[in-house]
Amino acid sequence: MRYKIGICDDEAGQRDYLQGLVTAWAGKNRYLVELRQYGEAGSFLFDYAQERDFDILLLDVEMPGTSGIQLAKAVREENAGVQIVFVTGYYDYFSDGFDVSALHYLIKPVDEGKLFPVLDKAADNLRTRQRAVLLATAEADIKVSLADITYVEAENVYILVHTVRDSYRVRMALAKFAAQLDDTFLKVHRSFVVGLKYVKKITRREITMLNGDTVPMSRGMYDQVHDALVKYL
Repeated sequence: MRYKIGICDDEAGQRDYLQGLVTAWAGKNRYLVELRQYGEAGSFLFDYAQERDFDILLLDVEMPGTSGIQLAKAVREENAGVQIVFVTGYYDYFSDGFDVSALHYLIKPVDEGKLFPVLDKAADNLRTRQRAVLLATAEADIKVSLADITYVEAENVYILVHTVRDSYRVRMALAKFAAQLDDTFLKVHRSFVVGLKYVKKITRREITMLNGDTVPMSRGMYDQVHDALVKYL
């Protein structure tokens, strides 16, 4: 496997240290990695505008100018698959990491015992991202990556498959479609299945997705949804 990884931190020593850890992780797993270092968010975003193919981002939170959180939000608006890991000295921004579907939030100092399992999970997620389903709509058969599906809702004998860019109407039972999904999805209501990485907020009655859509939650499902989200993080 080959991964393109960006490290963004305003401290050069920290960037070099993280690059050493990532290089060791890649060697251990026989992965090929292309590493890019950035001292501030602006330089990363400049490169990202030209090359939108980063797989993993290791971001400091507090940097001069644009923060790591702001950088992550800019990337997440158009890229659902990139694996975002915050590596910071502050706990204060943990909830912001949740808002951008960050894979993990590591507190400095970081060592291989903390970082390697997170990178392993990122690699697993990236492999899953390649999985796709074929949606037979009235207009055409459309291939959709699982990583792009935000939630699915039943509508009589049809389902509406909502993705980060479009929605597709397919004649199929929700249960049959859900059987094609993996454990990053959860059925939260008889008519709804949600992608856990796109969940922004949950209450006892409903789920708010990152795009602002709300999904009803069946009575008694709160603890199960909460536990699934904690496990996913």
